Amino acid sequence: MEGVLALLEQYGLFVYLLLFGYCALKSGWLPLFAGYAAQTGALDIKLVILATFMGGYIGDEIRFALARAYGTSWLEKPNKIGQLFKTASALANRYGMAYIFLYRYPKGMRTIGALPVGLTNISWPLFSTLNACSAALWVIILVGGGYTFGATFESIGVESLTALSILLLGIFLVILYRLWTKHPPTKTTTVK
Repeated sequence: MEGVLALLEQYGLFVYLLLFGYCALKSGWLPLFAGYAAQTGALDIKLVILATFMGGYIGDEIRFALARAYGTSWLEKPNKIGQLFKTASALANRYGMAYIFLYRYPKGMRTIGALPVGLTNISWPLFSTLNACSAALWVIILVGGGYTFGATFESIGVESLTALSILLLGIFLVILYRLWTKHPPTKTTTVK
């Protein structure tokens, strides 16, 4: 770990830009490790928090905007993909506010997480507010967790964290499947 910390100190601003880009594109354990690096003094905790929050927030705003701009064409497809998007839209309309706080954590969900919300009737200002709150909570949990418990995570190992992330994905998918089969779409959702 000392080698990684030395690289972090050497590359300075580039590390924060990389963290921002990573958080804009996906979730994962990098913010946790960045919190730990900040605890050791290799990174500035304020810049880690700012880069992680802004990346998480802006990335989801872009995905929401893409779904809002191009989502109706997905919903109007008369094939299986169109039906999947209609069902996802109906579920997001029903559970969208809670979903905004949950999709950041399971492995692989964050990359597409805001897309179904963009297909709902949730207004953009409401989404932005919930997105900011969700991103802040995500930063507190991951960066704060890394800062507070980083040495413990280092002793556990990355493999254990990956297994935990996959477990969270499995739980999320089971819940999503149950909701999907219990509440099939009853009407086509329009995007505002």
